[in-house]
Amino acid sequence: MPRADKVAAVNDVSQHLTEATATVLTEYRGLSVDDLAELRARLRETDATYRVVKNTLTRLAAKDAGVDIPDAYLVGPTAVTFCAGDPVAAAKVLRTFSKQHPQLVIKGGVLDGRLLDAAETTRLADLESRQELLARLAGMMQALVAQPARLAQASLTKFARLLAALQDRKADEPQDVTAAVETETAAEAPAGDATADATAVEAEAAAEASAGDAREAAESPAAESADAAGSTDSDDQ
Repeated sequence: MPRADKVAAVNDVSQHLTEATATVLTEYRGLSVDDLAELRARLRETDATYRVVKNTLTRLAAKDAGVDIPDAYLVGPTAVTFCAGDPVAAAKVLRTFSKQHPQLVIKGGVLDGRLLDAAETTRLADLESRQELLARLAGMMQALVAQPARLAQASLTKFARLLAALQDRKADEPQDVTAAVETETAAEAPAGDATADATAVEAEAAAEASAGDAREAAESPAAESADAAGSTDSDDQ
């Protein structure tokens, strides 16, 4: 009959396997107590726990939780990382720690019920963590919010430049109009003088014509009288 403490341990590991977002199995042979304490502290920051579990208990717990863990993963001293939070963040910690302490060997893991080998488990660390994704999303949202403001600022700047150009143009227009009027007046002045001269000549010619008509009118009766007198003398003879 199984011992009560063994049954409790199996149930505890089985519950962690069921509730964990991911599980990573590692070999810790050669790591000191201080090294393991440091690794546990780093993993706690990612909401993960690192527990040394006997292979027999792990095998029974996996069977109880319906998780298939190959026997090859349960050879040698084994410690299990239970990820309650972001599995990518925990994978980054494990990979970094294994580079600093080669004694830590990643055997494999389970993610969403899918079995991962050592290489696939390590590649989890290449993904962006939840915090990194949130930071990127926040940056994108900030950029989207700031874009209309930048467009509005650019429009205001463009409008201000256009307004300044129009004001400069209006300031130059009176001078241009004055110069045009003066030029037009100067051009029309000779034509006015010529018109006046022509009018004077026409008036003088009209006066002379009137004087000539008057002389002709005055001379006509005298001539008629002379003709009449001549005719009378002829009759008398």
